[in-house]
Amino acid sequence: MRKKVWIFNHYATQAAVDLRGRHYWIARELVKLGYEPVIFCCNFEHFSAKFVNEDNPLWFEDTLPCGAKCVYIRSNAYHNNGKQRVLNMFRFAFNLKKVAKIYAKKYGRPDVIYGSSAHPLTVIVGEKLAKKWGVPSLCEVRDLWPESIFAYYPEKRKKWYAGMLVRGERKMYERANAIIMTWEGGKDYIVEQGWTDTIPLSKVYHIGNGVDLQEFHSFLSEHHFEDPDLSDKSHFNAVYTGSVRLVNNLGMLVDAAVELRNRGNSRVRMLIWGGGNELEPLRERVRELGLDNIVFKGFTARHNIPSILSQSDCTLLHNSSTVLDKYGQSQNKFFEYLAAGKPILMTYSVGYSICKKDGCGVELDEQTPEKIADALEAFSVMPKEQYDEMSKKALQVAENYDFKLHTRKLAEIIESL
Repeated sequence: MRKKVWIFNHYATQAAVDLRGRHYWIARELVKLGYEPVIFCCNFEHFSAKFVNEDNPLWFEDTLPCGAKCVYIRSNAYHNNGKQRVLNMFRFAFNLKKVAKIYAKKYGRPDVIYGSSAHPLTVIVGEKLAKKWGVPSLCEVRDLWPESIFAYYPEKRKKWYAGMLVRGERKMYERANAIIMTWEGGKDYIVEQGWTDTIPLSKVYHIGNGVDLQEFHSFLSEHHFEDPDLSDKSHFNAVYTGSVRLVNNLGMLVDAAVELRNRGNSRVRMLIWGGGNELEPLRERVRELGLDNIVFKGFTARHNIPSILSQSDCTLLHNSSTVLDKYGQSQNKFFEYLAAGKPILMTYSVGYSICKKDGCGVELDEQTPEKIADALEAFSVMPKEQYDEMSKKALQVAENYDFKLHTRKLAEIIESL
């Protein structure tokens, strides 16, 4: 058994602090399987914009309640997506390489390095160290970088640095002993890029995002959430939980609410839980339009989400759709929606669709306010047998995406290297 598994993830800080999230859950399950995982992450937390340790040493370690170790590595603060954030990435990568060598001298080298990319620098450091020490490296891709940048900002594909970034991405995949993608269509991406001559598809694996069912059910039983709109069953309540930012395109849901009002439908209502820089502008727009069939509830604590979702009549998976959706879906909230056991309305289409394949919801081929209104009206009058069957299937499918299963698959990949 390759026991010492080093997990490199710049942004695992929140998972380590909150004791939840992909790499915390994976580390916890690896401990149960007999491994010794160590998470290496930044000492500056992305979402709270705070340092974990105000003394800000080069690095410090902690033992997490699950038994895994966590090493926090110094970098600089930032408050937007500008130059300071880019500097944070490079400083973290530079210090990661330095600290990893120190840590190896103190505790011994790892048996495998598992680098996870929101940006590739972390993975590249892991691959270089793995080669130096003669151990396998795993490259996990949670964001098709830089393709995701090009998808939202097509003009950047013409920039002088675009080709350099793509070449760096390809080199990162070539050096890895195994590639883990969170989209089921990850192999399709490699094929379409024309890289199969140097990147064999046999080393590309799929381990999607998922849900920790143990945590979900614990929150559900311990934290009942009270809300008068949610408990009002004279309405059909479609619930969205998540960020309220420009990229989430929630203005389209406001447009769908206008469409429903224009049709004279007063039964269907959308309830939106989440925070972000679009929250107040959207609330103001709702007030100006005089809408009462969409309510922006604002931020709520994470432990309330299972209760909110479980009291909904259906859940809303909505986002700005891009060409990358053809490779599949990996949104964390989608798997929480499944665990809630309610039918899911996806307002856009994806490749390898779980909703279509497993019949746990409805996926729209065209993302427009009119189509969203049509689907919500259809949900609100759906025959009980059909509704109950979708709910049942959602619960069944959630079992397939529990992090216990994901970690067992990861362990099989590690042992195969």
